[in-house]
Amino acid sequence: MTESRLKKYAELLVRVGGNVKAGQPVVISCDVENATLARFVQDYAYDAGASDVTIDWTDDVSTRARYLRAANDVFDDFPDWRVDRFKYLDDKGTAYLRIESSDPDLLNGVDPDRIRRFMQISRQKAKEHGIRMMTNELRWSIIAVPSPKWALKVFPNLDEAKAVEALWDAILKGARADGDNPIADWDDHCKTFVTRLEYLNKKQFASLRFTNSLGTDVTVGLPKNHIWRGGGATSQDGIAFCPNLPTEEIFTAPDRNKVDGIVAASMPLSYQGSLIEDFSLTFKDGKVVDYKAKNGQEMLKNILGTDEGAKYLGEVALVANSSPISQMNVLFYNTLFDENASSHFALGKAYPSCVEGGNDMSEEALLKAGINDSITHVDFMFGTADMTVIGIDADGNESVVMENGELIF
Repeated sequence: MTESRLKKYAELLVRVGGNVKAGQPVVISCDVENATLARFVQDYAYDAGASDVTIDWTDDVSTRARYLRAANDVFDDFPDWRVDRFKYLDDKGTAYLRIESSDPDLLNGVDPDRIRRFMQISRQKAKEHGIRMMTNELRWSIIAVPSPKWALKVFPNLDEAKAVEALWDAILKGARADGDNPIADWDDHCKTFVTRLEYLNKKQFASLRFTNSLGTDVTVGLPKNHIWRGGGATSQDGIAFCPNLPTEEIFTAPDRNKVDGIVAASMPLSYQGSLIEDFSLTFKDGKVVDYKAKNGQEMLKNILGTDEGAKYLGEVALVANSSPISQMNVLFYNTLFDENASSHFALGKAYPSCVEGGNDMSEEALLKAGINDSITHVDFMFGTADMTVIGIDADGNESVVMENGELIF
């Protein structure tokens, strides 16, 4: 990877992803193996006028060692100083930038209960921070970088160097960061969402029915005054940003109490370093009432057991089969990319901004409106090349939204 390409990628994260502004603090989360890119991001953040840029270093080897060897009670603790740090940084309007490169198999062999307990306590204690992120009070963005183990997982028939190179090419292509001017390319890309969002928001379908040959047959109710979103986002203070680089999805919040049927996953789910494969979920009145997985059954059980809201849906997203990431026909084992290859749902918390006035609603009001609450949000993919989606309005009239995996509006 040349220095010039790395710098373009770093600038894209700062200028388009987080859209860092003068006087704003920035926190970069990055594995120690990607220090070069993190420092480029830091430089561009300062060039954008950031008041202070902190790098929070992570290390996969240390993370795995902790889960395997730390005292058992460690995983029931999330210290108050970490909560206080979030509040201190959030109150200053910090932009959070993340460079993701974890090994998909990082936590294989780790006791799933340790993972579940730590995720549960950390998300409970940092719930206010999560709310401020999901309501777009704060700006944040994620990009991906290959690690050797990740690259070999995606391209097992190549040697390490060639696998890393191939994954770099796939990541930059998928993130629309491989051109001469990625910033301009992203400006054009975000404009393509406008017409489709206008169509869906005007239609205000009461429900969507999804079917395909894998066995998915599920009807998803939508709340009154729901809002479809996609492409970039806008923070509460009116500044545009792009949380995920890449993004190809159009999404909204379902009515948590109006999901009925079976959903069969079309891709494995890489979650917290473990892989869940060939799984399906059965919903009744919004709640998961049955589930099964060929591999990763215990991890799937742990996700659903995070809290009561984890058994309900918080997101429904449409992705055309013709999206660039889908057409690569590459399984990334990473949700940031795989969710942009396939229509998907998310278990857990919904984005309040997906219902009119949602950012100003209390938790109780959001639940009453059908907007799910949870301390988790886990995307899983079920879209296929033969997916059909029918939109049904309040009078029972039907419109085809997707046919053979393609949006037709």
